[in-house]
Amino acid sequence: MDAILVVLLDESPDEELLAAANRHCLGTDTTAVVSRFVDEARYQSSLQQDVRSGNDLEDVDDLEERARETAAAVASQAFDDAVETSALGVVGTLPESVLETAAESDCGQVFLTGRRRSPVGKAVFGDVAQQIMLEFDGPVTITTVGS
Repeated sequence: MDAILVVLLDESPDEELLAAANRHCLGTDTTAVVSRFVDEARYQSSLQQDVRSGNDLEDVDDLEERARETAAAVASQAFDDAVETSALGVVGTLPESVLETAAESDCGQVFLTGRRRSPVGKAVFGDVAQQIMLEFDGPVTITTVGS
């Protein structure tokens, strides 16, 4: 396993996460698979709003391509030239699509950003980062941002 998966869930990536992933790749000669994930439920909700509003509909292939382009742009800015990168755009169910992508890309470690929550909030609402940490068969590096 010579790759890590860098998970991008939000429009603005966490600089601390990207810096940690870059340092890891430089120190281990590892490839970074930078992937922008779009939650399918959020996409479906957006699609329904577009239908009601009469807006043009974006199909899944176009959304995945746009997500891949975002991941590629982030990778080119965040990683040193010495780090080999690839970019993916994925529309799917979270966290399952993250775990599937890690397995398909033969990634031995996952880097992602989680939200800061109270213990009660985690217990009641769950958390994608927490589920990945529990289900991924390897190290998971998580940085946190505010709620």
